[in-house]
Amino acid sequence: MATVADAVAAGKLEPECAGSAEVYPESLLRATDAALEAFEADVRRLVEPSDEEVFGTVERVVLALNAVDEDDSHGGAGYCTEEREQLCEYIDLTLGEHGVDVAALAARRGINRAEITDAWRDW
Repeated sequence: MATVADAVAAGKLEPECAGSAEVYPESLLRATDAALEAFEADVRRLVEPSDEEVFGTVERVVLALNAVDEDDSHGGAGYCTEEREQLCEYIDLTLGEHGVDVAALAARRGINRAEITDAWRDW
C-alpha cells in the first residue's frame, strides 16, 4: 500500500514534503493515499492504452483528488500550491514509469505535458 512516506522514499515526492505528514490531518493524507493507490492500480492495468484510456485514468484520479481537497472533514486543510504541483508531477511520473510517453500524449492533444490534469483539476 503506497503512502505519502512511500512516495517520498520512492523519489516521487520531494523530501521537503515529508513534513506535510506532520502538518496535514491524517484524514487528508489517507484520502490522498487512497486516491493515488487507485490511480496506480488503474495505470498498472493499462496495456498499450489509447490516449482516451490514459486521459480517462488521469481524469479519475484528478476528480478523486478534487473530492479529497473539497472534503470538509479534513478541518479546512487542503492542497496548497506546492502540493498541487507535486501531485501533478506524481501523476506524470507514474504514467511515465508505466510506459506512457506523457510529452507525446500531451502533444497529441495540443497541450503542454504540465497541463494534462487541467481539464478536471479544481485544486
